[in-house]
Amino acid sequence: MSKPGFFADGDRVQLTDNKGKLYSFTLTAGKEWHTHKGWIVHDSVIGLPEGSVLETNGGLKFTAFKPLLSDYVLTMPRGATIVYPKDAALILGFADIYPGARVLEAGVGSGALTISLLRAVGSGGFVHSVERREDFAENATSNVTNYFGGLPANWKVNVGSLQDETELGEFDRVVLDMLKPWECIEVASAALRPGGVFLAYVATTTQLSATAEALKESGNFTEPESSESLIRGWHHEGLAVRPDHRMIGHTGFLIQARRMAPGVEVLARRRRPSKGAYGVAGEE
Repeated sequence: MSKPGFFADGDRVQLTDNKGKLYSFTLTAGKEWHTHKGWIVHDSVIGLPEGSVLETNGGLKFTAFKPLLSDYVLTMPRGATIVYPKDAALILGFADIYPGARVLEAGVGSGALTISLLRAVGSGGFVHSVERREDFAENATSNVTNYFGGLPANWKVNVGSLQDETELGEFDRVVLDMLKPWECIEVASAALRPGGVFLAYVATTTQLSATAEALKESGNFTEPESSESLIRGWHHEGLAVRPDHRMIGHTGFLIQARRMAPGVEVLARRRRPSKGAYGVAGEE
């Protein structure tokens, strides 16, 4: 069994050279990892602490760590666009995914968000995932299995549409990453316990608007809140401190709301709508 902070047989190793280029391989006793300038014997890495500097027999040096979750999801095989780490972190926070939570997820894609959800709910929680495309579900299952070293016992993935799911049971959270989440408001409402959180991840403003209006029209959720995240890295070399020229800009919007108690009318939000927000009076 792998000891925290130390490399063991079967661990994934991430190497970084002095130019910041990344390399990765799985430790296997008796094997070697080759570069254009020498090789590293796997046995010489097993037992070393993370943060060690490895050197090939040709003098090439690398810093060695076990890959973080963000490293794994950015390099794993994908059939669909992944939920980027910056958005996954916000989803876990805004949806308040906690140890022991029961989460209903639809739109598995490549499994990046699924892995984050499973880590957050822990062994006492449960994640039920639904994916329309069988090839996406298979790829996600492979990525999840590879990450955890086996198929998690607290995860179930079904192929099909969320609207066609029967006997879902009750969930604490519903997280949707799909083309038309507004079509699933009714099933999400039925699946969520009172006080549960609904969260959807969408790419466009039209999807955002349609989801927001569907939540309001259902009468079962609080006023939805929406946001997006923009991350800009910074370069720092002595006194030369400036923003990076490239950044991860828009990836998607998050919209979330909470499930009201059954039969309780939602308090109307008192605010003056923007001019033209709902069209011009008298227009068809």
